[in-house]
Amino acid sequence: MRRNKMRITGAVVVSATLALSAVACGGDDDGGGGSGNEITIGFMGDLTGENSGLVIPPKQGAQLAIEQYNATNPKVKIKFKTYDSQGKAEQATPLAQGAVKSDKIVGLIGPAFSGESESVGPILEEAKIPSVSPSATSVTLGEKGWKYWHRVVADDAVQSDGAANFLVNSVKAKKLFTVSDKQAYGEGLAGAIGKAAAAKGVQVQSDGVDDKATDYSSTVNKINQFKPDAVYFGGYYAVAGRLFKQLREAGYKGKMMSGDGSLATGLIEGAGEKNAQKALLSCGCLIDAEGKTNEKAKKFATDYQTKFGAEVAIYSTEGFDAATAFIEAVKAGKTTPEDINAYLKTIDVQGVGKQIKFDEKGELAAKDIFIYEVQGNKLPLLGNSNEAKVS
Repeated sequence: MRRNKMRITGAVVVSATLALSAVACGGDDDGGGGSGNEITIGFMGDLTGENSGLVIPPKQGAQLAIEQYNATNPKVKIKFKTYDSQGKAEQATPLAQGAVKSDKIVGLIGPAFSGESESVGPILEEAKIPSVSPSATSVTLGEKGWKYWHRVVADDAVQSDGAANFLVNSVKAKKLFTVSDKQAYGEGLAGAIGKAAAAKGVQVQSDGVDDKATDYSSTVNKINQFKPDAVYFGGYYAVAGRLFKQLREAGYKGKMMSGDGSLATGLIEGAGEKNAQKALLSCGCLIDAEGKTNEKAKKFATDYQTKFGAEVAIYSTEGFDAATAFIEAVKAGKTTPEDINAYLKTIDVQGVGKQIKFDEKGELAAKDIFIYEVQGNKLPLLGNSNEAKVS
């Protein structure tokens, strides 16, 4: 997930309302970095903007992990402080500077989006503050040579391969039309999907739309003229919803698919429930309330529901796992930024989603991509991209 993402609706609304009652622009707690018996870990992302539906779930996942840890009455407790960047790089930069200089954070969960991560990364690198993003997926982030950067989600290159495999093997697409919102995340993902599909013999055409516009008739007309088996949109759910709505209303009958930036019930609201049915979503994130993939996932979903009165959503799991990475470091007696960072280089534990283990670039070792499908007003998991079948 990169730049800015989503509008909150459905179950996410409940989750967001509870979260926002505790989240002001300054964060959940007052005060700075704490005493020797307390350290501060930050969370940065869009908590009140139009794409906050993608960020409140990982924020809540991280909050739950830290609260559960603190409830064990450990020797060193963790203060959790939030920074509302609204997904904007220009807001994230001064927030990061304040987090480092004033709040004395020892680690940061986030930033949530790739654009703000590009801006904040150098600040954290210079200050030697480790970060673990639950959701920033830009390929270039892993190519910066940063020593203090990590993420618990697969990048867009991995997602594009997984989505392309699914489109070819399950959807049986022979012709694919990719659309992007012309922003860093969407353009990169749509381009990678198209390239991966073309390499598998799929005929591909592409176009871009203005994410601030509301009329996509030009692109819709191009799609209907091409008559693709599937349309893949790279971008966020607000735009995806409008595009999918206009496609269906213009008579397009093929498959519609998007990535992690659209994996929220806001997509259904934007497209209209009827238009959104059977739309497909790919994501490196795991939303597994039933515990199909591992036992920890089900317990986490139950705990999350109890705490927030909402079902686990996009990146809830990754938020919990990102916080867990820091918690494991603290449990091991690592409480300074550099000691925590050194520990993150060696961590290898099962999270509630995937194995928490990083390679030398800070990338998650696990490369799984998961497929979801709109069914009614929900987005159930179909399975791993190599095995999932459309309903």
